[in-house]
Amino acid sequence: MTEPAPYTEADLSLIKRIIPHRYPFLLIDKVRDIVPNKGAVGIKNVTANEPHFQGHFPEEPIMPGVTIVEAMAQTSAVVVGISLDVIDKPLLTYFMGIDKCKFRRKVVPGDVLELHVTVKRGGGKIWKFEGRGTVNGELAAEAEFTAMMDLQG
Repeated sequence: MTEPAPYTEADLSLIKRIIPHRYPFLLIDKVRDIVPNKGAVGIKNVTANEPHFQGHFPEEPIMPGVTIVEAMAQTSAVVVGISLDVIDKPLLTYFMGIDKCKFRRKVVPGDVLELHVTVKRGGGKIWKFEGRGTVNGELAAEAEFTAMMDLQG
């Protein structure tokens, strides 16, 4: 079994060494409180210049719920990357299912979205997570999701 990489947080540079996402679809700025095989907290600084706000909605910009869930998944992929020590290796993550998804409050420009993810099952190719997105401690979204982690090559 591979030892986890020795990181408890990931800045943008390290995130990009773990997951393949890039602008405009890299939806996390930092990951903190990383505990391999257990979970972490992703940070998304929501800004008005993000491309989805041009159409969602021009007069009242709201972060789409699906992008909140995607940000949870990206945070989870960083946890997996640290847990399996696959930094600088081509790890692709594929959604397999999203369950119990609920949206509780709007996420708008100026918010700092915290993405609390917990590993429910993991260790191999298939991982299951529980995620909660909060703003100032207030629940914005929650979901359970399953993903396949595919190390290319």
